[in-house]
Amino acid sequence: MRLLFDARYIRTDFHDGISRYSAELAAAVWAAASRRDVEVSFVICDDAQRALLPEGAPVIVINPPTSLREPLASRLLNRHRPDVVFSPMQTLGSRGRRFRLILTLHDTIYYRHRTPPKNLPWYVRLGWRLFHLSYVPQRLTLNGADVVATVSRTSADQFAAVRLTKRPVVVIPNAPQRLAEQLPAGISVVPGAENLVYMGSFMPYKNVETLVRAMRDLPGRTLHLLSRISDSRRAELEALVPAGASVVFHGGVTDAEYAALLADRAVLVSASLDEGYGLPLAEALELGVPVVATDMPIFREVAGGGALYAPATDAAAFAAAVRSLDDPALHAELVATGAAHIARFTWTRSADILLETAAGLAKS
Repeated sequence: MRLLFDARYIRTDFHDGISRYSAELAAAVWAAASRRDVEVSFVICDDAQRALLPEGAPVIVINPPTSLREPLASRLLNRHRPDVVFSPMQTLGSRGRRFRLILTLHDTIYYRHRTPPKNLPWYVRLGWRLFHLSYVPQRLTLNGADVVATVSRTSADQFAAVRLTKRPVVVIPNAPQRLAEQLPAGISVVPGAENLVYMGSFMPYKNVETLVRAMRDLPGRTLHLLSRISDSRRAELEALVPAGASVVFHGGVTDAEYAALLADRAVLVSASLDEGYGLPLAEALELGVPVVATDMPIFREVAGGGALYAPATDAAAFAAAVRSLDDPALHAELVATGAAHIARFTWTRSADILLETAAGLAKS
């Protein structure tokens, strides 16, 4: 079987969620392909992406996924005679294809929060907003595939609830990076609940306000806000910091800095009102750090019994959950349960699901 893996979403500056998913899954698929007699090539749009793919992996160069030529991408790939093409997004044009196609929709969050990523060209941002005004364009896009992939059972259920596609939906789960590998030699996780760590954007639905307000009831502890933030958004949150509370704006951190902060007597926190997945929760559990998060289906799927849950807008409940982790027995139980839960999510397992799905399509 000849499989083409669309690796054009791998960023060459820093990983976002789609980029990391693409790179990690690509590496796992490459590692698994040889034992399954699968020939894999990777589709790229920037020669710098070669360095982020497995060494020696063959590549095919075509247009970027934001190009106006994207609707014709399948016609370009036909000449390479693939049996199956997999894309970690859903934008790859399917018209005129002569191969089986797996497109991916990670979640439906942009139907509820339509603001597109700011790094996209203006015409793509405009099209993004128009695309998400109705489910009809998405249905037409996804029905152009043979199988639709997504990253969680929660997302698959959401697709079914709005009848988003007629095609079979397969869950190819996201998986956490191993932050322990980012820690300096000899450094390990120190248990505790003195530091609250938030990793994520500051868009309104992320509801960081609840985390800041919770610090009123958490004297002697520090809330670490790790991501880049605009001056105006920082000023909004700073105005909410309770008197005497400790809130640190890091303005962006490396993976190594992220790991070190989580390893230092920390709890990973998220009061998000809505979420497509929740990768920081998975990363914390994999490192052996407990989580306090909003009580909603996707977070329960990702974190399971490794988290304590609270209503999204109840700052007092978040604070109480953090304080409860001062109990060493509860802390240890949460860490152990979380580690067992997150161990089910690995890139090897996700690659196997993708390759099994592709093999089934190639035979049909």
